[in-house]
Amino acid sequence: MEQTCHRCHQAVPEDSCFCPACGLPQIVYSAENFAGQGQPERWNQAVRDAGSIEWRPGLRLALALAVPAGIVCTVLSAMNLSALLVMAATSAWVVALYMRSQRPAWITIGAGARLGLVTGIMAGWTSMAASALALFAGRYWLHQGKSFDDLWTTTVNQQWVGQWTSMGVDVQEVAQLRSFALSPDGRAAGMVCTLCFVAFGLLAFSTAGGALGARFLGRRRKPEI
Repeated sequence: MEQTCHRCHQAVPEDSCFCPACGLPQIVYSAENFAGQGQPERWNQAVRDAGSIEWRPGLRLALALAVPAGIVCTVLSAMNLSALLVMAATSAWVVALYMRSQRPAWITIGAGARLGLVTGIMAGWTSMAASALALFAGRYWLHQGKSFDDLWTTTVNQQWVGQWTSMGVDVQEVAQLRSFALSPDGRAAGMVCTLCFVAFGLLAFSTAGGALGARFLGRRRKPEI
C-alpha cells in the first residue's frame, strides 16, 4: 500500500520516517515495531531531537550576531521598519548558521523561535545599552543637553498634550500630566519606557524571524535515520 505525506501528499517510501519532499515526520504503524523497537522509536527520537537545541553553540552564534545587530538597530533608530527587519533577518541567519554547524536532521518552528528569542534578548539589551550610552555622551560629554530638552519639550507640548486633550482628559489633569512629563523624573520615566518599548519590538521581530528561519530552512535537507 502506497504511503503519502500528511502535508504535501507526495509519495513516501515504506522504509522512510520522513517525507522526501518536505521533510515532515511520518507516523507509521507497524505491528512488528509495536513492542518498542524499530521505526516508531526512531521517529520519536527524531522528533525529540528536532525540538531540542544545543545551547552552547547556539548561544555563541546568537551572541556573535546579536551584538552587532543591536548596534545597527540603534544607529537606524530601533523602531524604524528597517531596523526591525534587520533584527528578523539576524535571527533567521542565526538559525541557518546553527543548522550548518550542528547539522540537525530537522528543526521545529518552536526551536527556531527559541533561538530567535535568545537573539532578540541579547540584541535588545545591546540596543538599550548603546542608546543609553549615546544619550549620556551627548548630554554630558558633547554638551547637547539643551537640544535634548528642547526636543522633549516640543514632543510633550505638540504631541502628548494634543493626544490627552483628544482623549477627553480633564484640563487640570492635562496640566498635571504635562508638568510631570517635563520634570526630570518624568523625562527619565519616559525615556525608560521608550527603551523598553523598543526592546519589546526587537524581541517580537527576532522571535518571528527565528520561527520563519526554521520554517523555511529546517526542511531543506532530507533527514537520515
